Amino acid sequence: MAGKPKPFGLHLPDYPWDAMAPYRAIAAEHPAGVVDLSIGTPVDPTPELIRSALAAAADAHGYPTTHGTTALREAISAWFARRRGVPGLDPLDILPTVGSKELVAWLPLLLGLGEGDVVVRPTVAYPTYDIGAHLAGATPVPADSLAELPGDVRARVRLVWINSPGNPTGDVLDVHALKAIVDDARSLGAVVASDECYGELGWDAWDPAEGGEPVPSVLDPWVSGGSHELLLAVYSLSKQSNLAGYRAAFTAGDPAIIANLVNSRKHAGMIVPYPVQEAMRVALGDDTHVAEQKDLYRRRRALLVPALEAAGFTISGSVAGLYLWASDGEPTWDTIGRLAGLGILAGPGTFYGDAGSGFIRVALTGSDERIGAAVARLADLVR
Repeated sequence: MAGKPKPFGLHLPDYPWDAMAPYRAIAAEHPAGVVDLSIGTPVDPTPELIRSALAAAADAHGYPTTHGTTALREAISAWFARRRGVPGLDPLDILPTVGSKELVAWLPLLLGLGEGDVVVRPTVAYPTYDIGAHLAGATPVPADSLAELPGDVRARVRLVWINSPGNPTGDVLDVHALKAIVDDARSLGAVVASDECYGELGWDAWDPAEGGEPVPSVLDPWVSGGSHELLLAVYSLSKQSNLAGYRAAFTAGDPAIIANLVNSRKHAGMIVPYPVQEAMRVALGDDTHVAEQKDLYRRRRALLVPALEAAGFTISGSVAGLYLWASDGEPTWDTIGRLAGLGILAGPGTFYGDAGSGFIRVALTGSDERIGAAVARLADLVR
């Protein structure tokens, strides 16, 4: 008699955000409604010029190209030169992706990683870095420096994830820190993939509009040494252009790796729809809407920071991106529950690794009215 058949499906951890259900129920009881600052999804409208570009390209009766149109890749190259300090990027070395999360999740597999290979990610990090390693059968290892790894682990490193500005911490790696990681990874023959989707959202010393420096890219010549070998920059338009619903993103860098990714994605049918490619092209050519959206987030941040601090929270990092990384000295879930009693939802720091214990992530992605409501409720907490 045959044994019990192996169950179908992937064996992955439960989706972490499902654990928020009871806290959402508590927050929903607040008479003035929920203030949901737990997930960094845009709440402001997609700019009209982008929606118009999408509509104008709606007659998309033929298959789009996996590599993306030449016009889109040229727009991305021009944007890298203008906004990210990366001149002369060959459009051939650019690839549009179906959102950046898709690329993060599938990159280890598409790079050919498997059992025995190590994927390094920051100690406090977006959980999809680990999921991508698991999908490939590789081993995820948390570390902020390759130097801290034991020799036997270090020898197996094939992919190193950088996330700067970081989600959830809002930390930024400067040129010197980026270069140190790149040099060390290259000495091992490992790929460095830099998730830079908050790169336009620097604050204070990283806010060019306030006299600060732009957040550097891994493809910056000062970091890369003028060669993109073993380097990939990953970017999304979800945050800066309110295109989360479009799944509009791209990667660029090492010519050989990009060419291989294009070929593999052709076989797998991983293609950005043509209307979305056109919307991306137009969005990347317009800096005005990006500055206007950043102004909204800057004002919301200026309200939330003092409100949280007055309520007894200490904010760490948070010098860039859409989140405030905060702690009130209590266990994470106690803090989440206390805020839910005020009708406020925040993200649990424990979702981002063991090092996130005791922290919460507060998103700036609430409307002006909802941010105002959060500030008022935090003030009531103080009183």
